Amino acid sequence: MLPNNKPWIWFEELSKTYDAPLITIWIGRNPTVWINDAWAASELFEKRAGIYSSRPRMLVFAELGAGQDNLVNMYTTRPEERDRWRVHRKLMHQGVGIQSVRRYRQFQNNESRVVAYDLLKAPDDYVKHFERYATSVVSIIAFGRRVENWNDPIITEVIAVMHLAADLNVPGKTFPMLMETFPFLAKFPNEIAPWKYGLGKRRGAHFFHALADEAVKKEGHEDSFVHHLFSEGPKYSLREAEISSLTGNLFGAGSDTSSSTLITFILACCAFPETLGPAWEELDRVVGPHRSPTWEDEEKLPYIKAFVKEVFRWRSVAIIGGQPHAPTQDDYYKGWLIPKGTWIQGNVWAIHHNEREFPDPDRFNPNRFLPGHPDSRPFPGERGYMTFGWGRRVCSGQALAEQGTWITVARILWGFNIQKKKRPDGTTVDVDIFNYTNGLNMRPQPFECSIVPRSEEIRQTIEREGKQALEELEQYRGETKYRMSTFYARNDVAMKLYGSDEKETP
Repeated sequence: MLPNNKPWIWFEELSKTYDAPLITIWIGRNPTVWINDAWAASELFEKRAGIYSSRPRMLVFAELGAGQDNLVNMYTTRPEERDRWRVHRKLMHQGVGIQSVRRYRQFQNNESRVVAYDLLKAPDDYVKHFERYATSVVSIIAFGRRVENWNDPIITEVIAVMHLAADLNVPGKTFPMLMETFPFLAKFPNEIAPWKYGLGKRRGAHFFHALADEAVKKEGHEDSFVHHLFSEGPKYSLREAEISSLTGNLFGAGSDTSSSTLITFILACCAFPETLGPAWEELDRVVGPHRSPTWEDEEKLPYIKAFVKEVFRWRSVAIIGGQPHAPTQDDYYKGWLIPKGTWIQGNVWAIHHNEREFPDPDRFNPNRFLPGHPDSRPFPGERGYMTFGWGRRVCSGQALAEQGTWITVARILWGFNIQKKKRPDGTTVDVDIFNYTNGLNMRPQPFECSIVPRSEEIRQTIEREGKQALEELEQYRGETKYRMSTFYARNDVAMKLYGSDEKETP
């Protein structure tokens, strides 16, 4: 039976026991193939991307959720499905693709400066600062308005919903994922089926579409993503649900995941303080105390670059590589048959903890990513990690996340000494590098730490740059009238009063 907690570790152990890069797990009548090896994942998902770009039938996440209106779920088996998927992928690339994100550097840099300023004033609230930062960057891209404080409903409600979805969507023997094995359970109405967790409720309007519509009706920031979607809408016959999902996917691709990565970075600094000395030496030599790092410094900071890569590798957020892939035709790998439509998943945990590529894998070691260093090992692909998925289903927000994580990690390393928390009696509060959440997107459980500026000169620089950043970000000040909780509550009442032709998905 599948374990309820962190099944990816169990899949890794099975792969080691049978010395097999691929293992098949049967949940009822449904086989799931798990890839636990980087080279196998590269061969199937990258080199054979044309075959493995589709999705299997996903009852819980797709049919009871956003369905085929969402890029993440879309099938690409038939030509018309591929055409629609290409439209969505093109629009997302225009919003946060590798060529697009460079134009966001100015406000992304300013939001990163604000994070450092916030850490100066309230270091114990580092999680809130990271969530505000990551969500604000995405909100500026999407709507042209920033998130000024962590009480903004985009943070308190949207991220909470993302956490719930991640927690529910873990392969296992418990509800709601058990409905994948016994789909007849999804036919029961929500009122008498608590195992559905409210899944399957189709609403007549969409929260993110309401936010998008609100943003385009305001003057200014006509270069925002939602303005682009509304202008391209008639050309591609975009429905309301599609605009909603494209906008919402920005937050899924760039807010919760980015903030979780930064929390992992703080944990790594506390648990492995020996990695900070080389970082400080490099930053002091290249940057100095009178300014913080910029992207122009990146090539002069190879250790910082390696440090960020190790953050992505050490505890990847999307621990099972996002949603499953499915081949569009029967395929073979080393004599194994992978039938058309099979649920096939990449186990990022196992891939990033393979002793062959990453000796002593639970040790945080940036030297793994320094070219020519004895700790470096061959790995498929130029990045050296598989944090964001593979092939044509790679995370749309990868370029944005990498860009933002680099500047923020570099700035925090430059500005602060991050250590384990000390109690009044002088003893140290330990941290647990294995104490992570159980969701599809994992993050460390809450832990205490100490974050203090490295010098008085640096403290003054952080304060000066933080105040300047807030002035430059003033142009993005704004507020939404919508709250997700009240929005859907009102909508549910309206549906009961006036009726709706939308039914629950069987």
